[in-house]
Amino acid sequence: MAERPSGRGETYGGQSREERAADRRERLVAAAVQLFAGRDYDDVTVADVCTLAKVSKRYFYDHFADRDALVLTLHREVNGWLLTEVAAAAPHRADGLYAALRPMLAALVRLLAEHPERARIVYINAPRMELRRRGVLREEAELFGRVLAPLAPKLRADTVRYERTVLALIAGISEVLIDWVWHDMRDPAEPLVDHLTGLCVALLGHQP
Repeated sequence: MAERPSGRGETYGGQSREERAADRRERLVAAAVQLFAGRDYDDVTVADVCTLAKVSKRYFYDHFADRDALVLTLHREVNGWLLTEVAAAAPHRADGLYAALRPMLAALVRLLAEHPERARIVYINAPRMELRRRGVLREEAELFGRVLAPLAPKLRADTVRYERTVLALIAGISEVLIDWVWHDMRDPAEPLVDHLTGLCVALLGHQP
């Protein structure tokens, strides 16, 4: 049944036009998470997303120019959510690198384990997104760099060296997490958090 405007606010089914549009977009993104988490990029079509979301293709193009734009939005939003949650886990005060790092890494691993579809979006199924992936690495490095800066004064004295060290650190963490997610997160999370934290402390704590 076609939507019929009712009155000045163009409400239908108790929702305004803006609310209906937001709901459609939310369903499209949720459907895309589910589909791209389980299939390769080329195996998912706009029609597949619309069918799962129960949204017509004409409404799809109200929100996204094409499939690439949808994937870019999806990658950006999922990473934004992940970074926000990890940042919230950072301690206000920490006695040493280990105490600062472990809560953040524990939050990261826990979120990935609790949301395996989002984990695959971030770490596995993001083809044709290399520039975006590199941007995400830098965003994560900036987050960790801000938290760790007060705890690594000697390393921080050389700004370029510090930034490169943290970027290398985050890239290494990402590769370990990619391997973990790729193997369906079968290994227990707690030892993984300890291993990642230990690696970070070893790298940051032994810089000349």
